[in-house]
Amino acid sequence: MSKQKRVCAIHDISCVGRCSLTVALPIISAAGFDCSVLPTAVLSTHTGGFEGFTYRDLTADIEPISAHWQGLDMQFDAMYSGFLGSFEQIDLVADLFKKFKRGDNTLIMVDPVMADNGKLYAIYSPEMAKGMAKLCACADIIIPNITEACFMVDYEYQESGYDESYIKGLLEKLSALGPKQIVLTGISYEAGKLGAATYQNGKIEYAFGEQIDGYFHGTGDVFGSTLLSGLLNGFSLQQSAQIAVDYVAECIRQTIAAGQEKRYGVCFERAIPMLLKSLKI
Repeated sequence: MSKQKRVCAIHDISCVGRCSLTVALPIISAAGFDCSVLPTAVLSTHTGGFEGFTYRDLTADIEPISAHWQGLDMQFDAMYSGFLGSFEQIDLVADLFKKFKRGDNTLIMVDPVMADNGKLYAIYSPEMAKGMAKLCACADIIIPNITEACFMVDYEYQESGYDESYIKGLLEKLSALGPKQIVLTGISYEAGKLGAATYQNGKIEYAFGEQIDGYFHGTGDVFGSTLLSGLLNGFSLQQSAQIAVDYVAECIRQTIAAGQEKRYGVCFERAIPMLLKSLKI
């Protein structure tokens, strides 16, 4: 039996609400990997649909955790960052990548979580968007949505009505930041279809699935965790994106069927058997 791969997931953790680490840890673990975590912040609930939530910034804990890990000679096959709790964390996470990356033996994936629907999240500034672009330059693969991509490379945002040439131009601008692989999410060219574009060595491929009406919290984290699981299980970038697109759609269908209140996130747990089948585990 081959050695079990180890992933480091660098995200915030919400005590209630399925997103970030409460999504990444179980999905990556179910896919067969040892998932270590580095929390960037702790919240009583996630921020979508809840009021009065508590928020604790863990910026001061990142360097001591890193130092302890170095003392243990920790090694990771992949490092996956998502929501960062402060501007200072951008440089701290970039430093983590430098300290723990072992050449081509460590895959660095960055989800520049900071914006959606044409707007930055409330806690983020244009300065942080530029900082996130620098973090993406340290990555092997990045997985922004269209809004995040536009903020990072000063590209005109179009909510709808764009064509393949618009997406191609955006992918080329993102590639100039430095990552070898890009997955651009939230793409739709026709009604009823939603998915992602993959970009590698100048080649663009697509992964589309059913577009289901409504806004569902945590689906970006489900997508990223599933994409990484596909890559580490030997699937190509496009294949991994398709597995992730299909799994997210099934999670949403399960949530609707269960009558789950949307603000608590999608019922990804009920769709895990489908994920394992897709990953051939």
